[in-house]
Amino acid sequence: MTINVNAKESQSNERARGPLVWLDMDQKELDDAYDQSVYAPNQPLLALRRKLASEAALQRLGAPERVAYGSTEIEQLDIYKTHRPNAPVNVFIHGGAWRNGQAKDSAYLAEMFLNAGAHLVIPDFVQVQDAAGNLMPMAQQVRSAVAWVYKNAASFGGDPDRLYITGHSSGAHLSGCVLVTDWEKDFSLPADILKGGLLMSGMYDLKPVRLSKRSEYVKFTDEIEQALSSQRHIDKLNAPIIVAYGTQETPEFQRQNREFAAAVKAAGKPVELIVGEGFNHFEMQETLGNPYGIGGRAALKLMGLCVN
Repeated sequence: MTINVNAKESQSNERARGPLVWLDMDQKELDDAYDQSVYAPNQPLLALRRKLASEAALQRLGAPERVAYGSTEIEQLDIYKTHRPNAPVNVFIHGGAWRNGQAKDSAYLAEMFLNAGAHLVIPDFVQVQDAAGNLMPMAQQVRSAVAWVYKNAASFGGDPDRLYITGHSSGAHLSGCVLVTDWEKDFSLPADILKGGLLMSGMYDLKPVRLSKRSEYVKFTDEIEQALSSQRHIDKLNAPIIVAYGTQETPEFQRQNREFAAAVKAAGKPVELIVGEGFNHFEMQETLGNPYGIGGRAALKLMGLCVN
């Protein structure tokens, strides 16, 4: 039995509800549903654990190779290399509500992939506040990073024909956008450069996000909402995906992941939905660094790698 302690229930007797803004939510409830800290009070502790784990991993592994994939200072990526020749490559896109996070913060993920025989690439990209509130440059940079990895994989011992993407939270949103990229039209690359994607705790339709308090720092437009809502472009999805979320995430993040997976399935495309019982948003993220965790096991399964 799942015990779901959610902010909506705890606040229902403390204030008068306002007009409905989205589904059965008033403005405050919708704002809370796109604010992870409301539903994950242990967020600072988990962030500290990831920071310490990343520092420890870098001590053991050494610094990754740092390479530019674009012309601006932020457009660089970290390459963690496995010893296996011609190995598959996983590109990890970090989250942070589109306004936080750096590639180095996710170093804790590297050992799992390297030990399983895969390279891990983690790009940096512009944060939304540094792009005048526009999400389009961020999405374009992440796509460019993936294109760079595909074209240059052989240079660091990677197999370009076994390229995968993983993302968490806003990183899963961006990864969803990458997965529905028109690679032939926009990059003159094969349509199927990605062979699979793991999307953890992401957003795939920006309409309700646009109605939430995230619009205070993201300048949503009709064009951005349409272009960067991957659920509206499933026809361009060319790879199997795994979608995962936790039962202690916000109601909107749970709904977004359920409905996206259902839409992919309805389109007749390969998708698996994984529900992490008892995990909140940031606890789901932490499982990605563990080969026996929900995220780690899913990532390795998608890549056809075994847990040792």
